Amino acid sequence: MVENVIWPAYLDASLSRAEGRRVSEDLAVEEPTVDEIAKSVQQIGYDATIERDKSYSREHWADRGRVVVRGADDSSKNDLVQAVAAYVVAMRD
Repeated sequence: MVENVIWPAYLDASLSRAEGRRVSEDLAVEEPTVDEIAKSVQQIGYDATIERDKSYSREHWADRGRVVVRGADDSSKNDLVQAVAAYVVAMRD
């Protein structure tokens, strides 16, 4: 089973692509949380596990955590991150 990791930095509007953002600016949000990401992953239909004590390598000083996604064998990681970002934007509206 494939496991994908989604870091909050992937969706953070305050970061540049070089700093770790993986979505376009219109799908990015300010300070995304692992709870929002996990809820979005579950809305898409995959299992999500929150690991709060982890740090993204480009932000080693910030313990924002990460979300481990299981069961996303049928899509690419990029497609998964884009879909999760769209759900987070929709939840905030």
